[in-house]
Amino acid sequence: MPAIATEANDWHRTASDENLSSRNFEHDVILPATMILTVNPASVAAVQPWRDMHRLEMPCQIIHDSIHGRPGWTQEYFLFADGVPIGYGSLAIAGPWKDKPTIYEFYVAPPRRQQVFALFEILLAASGAVAIETQSNDPLLTTMLHAFAQNVVSESILFEDRFTTAHAPAEAVFRRATPDDSAQVEQRELDSGAKWLVTVGGAVAAAGDILFHYNRPYGDIYMKVGEPFRRRGVGAYLVQELKRICYEGGNVPAARCNVKNLASRRTLQRAGFVPCGHILTGSVARP
Repeated sequence: MPAIATEANDWHRTASDENLSSRNFEHDVILPATMILTVNPASVAAVQPWRDMHRLEMPCQIIHDSIHGRPGWTQEYFLFADGVPIGYGSLAIAGPWKDKPTIYEFYVAPPRRQQVFALFEILLAASGAVAIETQSNDPLLTTMLHAFAQNVVSESILFEDRFTTAHAPAEAVFRRATPDDSAQVEQRELDSGAKWLVTVGGAVAAAGDILFHYNRPYGDIYMKVGEPFRRRGVGAYLVQELKRICYEGGNVPAARCNVKNLASRRTLQRAGFVPCGHILTGSVARP
């Protein structure tokens, strides 16, 4: 059994009052008449094997994956049934979530998912979470979000790559950034840390890069086009080439943008990305 924080208080409930299973289908797991469900704090290292199982069920970029690697940003919880670990939950407690502890991961082993709602209730109670945040292509936590939260909104649209494009704007050149580009990058109000540029007629027009602080092999593409060069296909060309660099490195490109950013949505789609989900957030609805 993975190590748990035994000095912490258990939050628990019995499952005897639930309609567990009275019918014996071929793949049913017949549960005992009474089951004690508990939640205990755990370390990031202790829940790592469970996170690996969660990743296997999520064949996509996991937006909040990097939180686990930031010391002090997350509190993990083991979920138990009759003392046996059956899953975990993650609570963000620092960074943007410092003043609103937020559940951002929730995983239960498939044979025990008849108890997901009861488990999530005691996770909410044990963690003191005031919000839930997930991506809509995570079906388990998305279901919990809509069952236990209110004022649910979309913060971002997620994109996955589906099409190869061949954009080639006139006089546009894709290349690595150099120290000599810094003045033009600043003038265009582009990201000074971006490693890749597009120039048009020799002038710096756009900058972008790929972030790898999410679950590998996924790389998160971002970019910005300078005002004088917008609406000329430069952005789609830059995204197209960043996708190529991502694939050449053995990675899979992904992207996201604000729901209301129509220009970014169009640029990503022109470069071969298609929408695959949303980042959703909502406040916990207390009884």
